[in-house]
Amino acid sequence: MRTVIVLMLVAVLGALASAGVFMLRKGKPNDRRGMMARALAWRVGLSVALFLFILLSWYMGWVRPTGLPTGR
Repeated sequence: MRTVIVLMLVAVLGALASAGVFMLRKGKPNDRRGMMARALAWRVGLSVALFLFILLSWYMGWVRPTGLPTGR
């Protein structure tokens, strides 16, 4: 379960990094803007999918919240 969540987080960060690369790359502004928007759309989609997956995992009992340790 942790592996899936970590891989999804890495994919979200990868999409964010690729959007940054497209923003800084030289070329036609319209081409850069389109590729950057597509990368950011992927980031949003992956983030929503990750959130829904975590909610489903909690509902199915695959993960459970443990709270913060109190130090006792």
